[in-house]
Amino acid sequence: MRTRIHGVRVFDGERSAGVRDVILEDDLVVAVCAPEARAASGPADAEVDGRGRTLLPGLIDAHTHVFDGSLAEALRHGVTTEIDMFCLPRPLARHRRLAAGRDDVADLRSAGTLATAPGGHPTQLLAALTGTLLDPRDVTETDFVTAAEQAADFVKARLAEGSDFLKLVIDDGTVHGDDLPVMSPAVAAALTSAARAAGLRVVAHAVTAADVVTALDAGVDGLAHVWADLGPDDAASGRLARRVRDQGVFVVSTLAYFEAVDAQAAGGAACVPPGRYPAAVGALRALREAGVPLLAGTDATPFAPAHGAGLHRELALLTRDGGLRPQEALTAATVLPARHFGLADRGRIAPGLRADLLLVEGDPTHGVRALGAIAAVWRRGIRQAR
Repeated sequence: MRTRIHGVRVFDGERSAGVRDVILEDDLVVAVCAPEARAASGPADAEVDGRGRTLLPGLIDAHTHVFDGSLAEALRHGVTTEIDMFCLPRPLARHRRLAAGRDDVADLRSAGTLATAPGGHPTQLLAALTGTLLDPRDVTETDFVTAAEQAADFVKARLAEGSDFLKLVIDDGTVHGDDLPVMSPAVAAALTSAARAAGLRVVAHAVTAADVVTALDAGVDGLAHVWADLGPDDAASGRLARRVRDQGVFVVSTLAYFEAVDAQAAGGAACVPPGRYPAAVGALRALREAGVPLLAGTDATPFAPAHGAGLHRELALLTRDGGLRPQEALTAATVLPARHFGLADRGRIAPGLRADLLLVEGDPTHGVRALGAIAAVWRRGIRQAR
């Protein structure tokens, strides 16, 4: 199947590339050329009018939690890949089969089973969701890590499970009003070392400045959240951001998650302290000023933020409150997640890369709200019904 999207404004993942014709052959982009070269590019089976529209790489949400229906919902909003930060083995196998075999759902990369202390986050959430969102048959005994000597075996088990990267949880519960067991620095360092030896990237869940320091001391590659316990103008955020930069660590934004946490607090939800969103914004601004790679991610669940729509909200918050320019926000949701999670076949529009594409009315490089006006989505070159 050969498709020509003609006369379309192209954002290639890193920059605006002007008006181009983009040619798809089956599941790949095969040419990006000037419209006047249309005759030389040969006939196409399908022609798509791109005039007045923008074509950009399919969006990548760099922090989600996948449940049944999540991948289909994501794709409807132009999110063609989700980076799942924790999924139990049985449902993960189900989601992997779905993503591999069908093109009407988003693609998936996952940490699989995360590493946490016995009784640590998120075991309290698993207990609360079992019998509602989680089928009791899917809830297996969590594989805890209690000592540094267990690190190699834990990583070996994740490789057998098919994990694409390792996720550590370093969280004492402060942000959520809990007092939780937390992974020790020695265990975090041993897990990171074992994962690196096995060729896995390491991402840490750490939402306080102190826990971020533990993660950085361990040598992780990325942080799954910004921290949210320092004041928006606290100079300590700037110092910590510069350390993150100097260690070459990337950070996933998740402003939409902290916005949702504050909304719960405002609604009277128990054990959710208010005021996390301003702190998260302050941390993100410090990270941007320091030059840290920022990846757009939502912490999407079946609640809030939602899959797909949550990433549109994340990009709006990044530009409205986080200080990112629209093109920076789009890069945070395309080429940067692809680069930092080793997805060399996507995140950009270029010959030889996957035809995971989003076509929208207007120009999101001047305002990310245009992402909501979706004209077409392609996943592996298959145009989705709308």
